[in-house]
Amino acid sequence: MNRVRCLVFNAALGPLDYRVPPGMTVEPGSVVLAPLGPRQIIGVVWEAERLAGTEVPDHKLRPLLAVLPVPPLPTPLRRLIEWTADYYLAPLAAVARMALSSTAALQGGGTITEYRLTGKTAERLTPQRARAMELLDGQQATIRELAAIAGVSDGVLRGMVGAGLLEAVTVDSDRPYPAADPHHDAPALSSEQAGAAARFIAAVNARGFQPFLLDGVTGSGKTETYFEAIAAALEQGRQVLVLLPEIALTQTFLKRFEARFGVPPVTWHSSLKASERRRAWRSVAFGEAQVVVGARSALFLPFAALGLIVVDEAHEISFKQDDGVRYNARDVAVMRARFENVPVILASATPALESLQMAEAGRYERVVLPARFGGATMPDVQIVDLRTDQPERGHWIAPPLVSALKDRLDKGEQSLLFLNRRGYAPLTLCRTCGYRFQCPNCSAWLVEHRLSRRLACHHCGHEVAPPDACPECHEPDCLVACGPGVERIAEEVAEILPQARVALVTSDTLTSPAKAGEFVEMASSGAIDVIVGTQLVTKGYHFPELTLVGVIDADMGLEGGDLRAAERTYQQVAQVAGRAGRGEKPGEVMIQTRHPEAPVIAALASGDRDAFYAAEAESRRDAGAPPFGRWAAIIVSSEDEAEARDAARGIGGSAPRLDDVLILGPAPAPLSLLRGRYRYRLLVNARRSTELQRVIRQWLDPLRFPPGVRVAVDIDPYSFV
Repeated sequence: MNRVRCLVFNAALGPLDYRVPPGMTVEPGSVVLAPLGPRQIIGVVWEAERLAGTEVPDHKLRPLLAVLPVPPLPTPLRRLIEWTADYYLAPLAAVARMALSSTAALQGGGTITEYRLTGKTAERLTPQRARAMELLDGQQATIRELAAIAGVSDGVLRGMVGAGLLEAVTVDSDRPYPAADPHHDAPALSSEQAGAAARFIAAVNARGFQPFLLDGVTGSGKTETYFEAIAAALEQGRQVLVLLPEIALTQTFLKRFEARFGVPPVTWHSSLKASERRRAWRSVAFGEAQVVVGARSALFLPFAALGLIVVDEAHEISFKQDDGVRYNARDVAVMRARFENVPVILASATPALESLQMAEAGRYERVVLPARFGGATMPDVQIVDLRTDQPERGHWIAPPLVSALKDRLDKGEQSLLFLNRRGYAPLTLCRTCGYRFQCPNCSAWLVEHRLSRRLACHHCGHEVAPPDACPECHEPDCLVACGPGVERIAEEVAEILPQARVALVTSDTLTSPAKAGEFVEMASSGAIDVIVGTQLVTKGYHFPELTLVGVIDADMGLEGGDLRAAERTYQQVAQVAGRAGRGEKPGEVMIQTRHPEAPVIAALASGDRDAFYAAEAESRRDAGAPPFGRWAAIIVSSEDEAEARDAARGIGGSAPRLDDVLILGPAPAPLSLLRGRYRYRLLVNARRSTELQRVIRQWLDPLRFPPGVRVAVDIDPYSFV
């Protein structure tokens, strides 16, 4: 093998051929260092017949510089990378880059130097050093990482090293993780759980591809059943991947895992330090990491001996990535299991309609847990009609829910109020002239965050301090908050129940797994009376004393033209309702709505999930929508509005005329300005049998656009903004 074809991580280049120098051994999947002009780049050796490239004469080939000291990317992972790039119409190199997501991990073993506080105190500290001393308590990381945590410069911390306030610690880069014990604390399962676990264990032992849909009501013990499958994989010396939709759920899961297996699993998510990512990546690649729990990006880790994949809360839309490579981790997980020839378990109390349809068609094996574990019962559901039970003026909690909150507080029980809207109010305006605060980068209103005293855009992150006077008419003290966010609901609870201990749970407050763990500890110990939160509190949490759930606005998710709005609303409300009555005490759910007759609200009230899914499936079938048809979105954007509009019209004007494909648009996107770019969208609706990717390639590949125009394709879109 004296020449190889490499996939290089340069968006402007295709595969490149190189010469293998004497004495160097490479194989498909080898990660190599290669020359490109005067630079050195990282590439992956690929099977030449699978990558189209220009043949270069042998005498013109440049030699590879080195093979990096990591195992080659396994064949199943390379096939997954190819499938993902082909299905989601993404550049192959962009997908492969996700498998090499820790550059530091590609270097050899060794040690790194981290720093921690010595415990020494100083009589006089600068404000920056005092801040660092406070924020770095209990932290150990590199100087750069500590500086980011403390919000100070590297120089401040190096000065603290010189003053003896920080000390260096030498850490083994590749120190092994403690081994999990599959027999550590095996649980007593119910008969239904035992039957489900036995089916999963048999599939793990069979070492073949088998997709399961684990369909169990909230509180039925789904986690305990797939833990037994994990134990079976560990007994075989195989690795396991568990995907969670939110890193905020990680801390709760880690505790349950550690209680069952004696040690925490390996974690993989965006909050890890660079040294932790390096250690985890190499441990996975060398087959030493037994169980990895992570967000969707963990799906592309280079497992050496994968034996099982679990996707928990598999219905969650956060498994769909909406920028870069626009993939759905739930579906890619099934494909990875297929290429690895291992079982995959999709666990959910409210499965996606696509997953249920696959089970009905016999493609997935459906395993049902119909009842809660330990005799706990499903909560009673009560509909509060806001047209007749109106909240007081300027308030958002209706009288029946207020009474229920007071009753639970008197009994010493916990309550949860759910509203999927961060901040204090979604709109701030001037009562004098009507001026509305809008993001300068997006066609969206700025959301008031009263706790942090900021007006913020939830799309691009733009923030400003609330002004003392209206920017338009200059009238002082005239700004009015319109509509409720969770901060406003928490304020109302504090007014209604001044003695209650209220916790606000959003992505603004649970910014790390550690903070999520702190919240869980407080709620579990009874230090919180009322939880007010967004969709972060709808899944994964188990608080035995939580007996009341109030949904502030069940209609909100039905607005905005989302083609999956009814299904999403059902899933979200059913999940948050499932937090009530998980212990010995019965639970109650109160859903505030102005449309009690809406099918999704009626289904939630009656608890008739099957009837709702049947009706939703019928309407999707009539519309040719997934899972009975196929969708793709084409998003055109530019910093110049006319340029974006003209490019979108050019795409629309060249659209293919096919009997089994309907193309809608172009039209301005609902969020027509996002992060300073004007956006237009086209929606492609095709029959299930249509080769949609081929149609789109043949349509878009010949077209040319100005340099400032971006054209993105979203296969199986979830976001329609």
